[in-house]
Amino acid sequence: MRMLEALAAAGEPMSISAIAELIGVDQPRASRLVQQAELMGFVAREVDPQDARRMRVALTDQGRAVATSMRRDRRDRIGVALEQFTAEERADFARLFTMFATAWANR
Repeated sequence: MRMLEALAAAGEPMSISAIAELIGVDQPRASRLVQQAELMGFVAREVDPQDARRMRVALTDQGRAVATSMRRDRRDRIGVALEQFTAEERADFARLFTMFATAWANR
């Protein structure tokens, strides 16, 4: 699922190496994930127009729909969870989460 979301966020086909780096797995694992997603109809391989020896991985319409659905589901679940917070708690959470995200990005 991380791979589908990564491809959707990228907005363009990617090499298996780029996918591996983006989702934090080694290249053989990324290759297996692509193969599984291809069998499920979520991705398709295409020739890289810059280098005909290389392949790129692109989301299919079905894969894009699955990624969109997952993103929508996650957003809805977060919304439900945050509804339980007071306005002050939401503000505190936003402040702390921003600090966390900044620290994470700078690791």
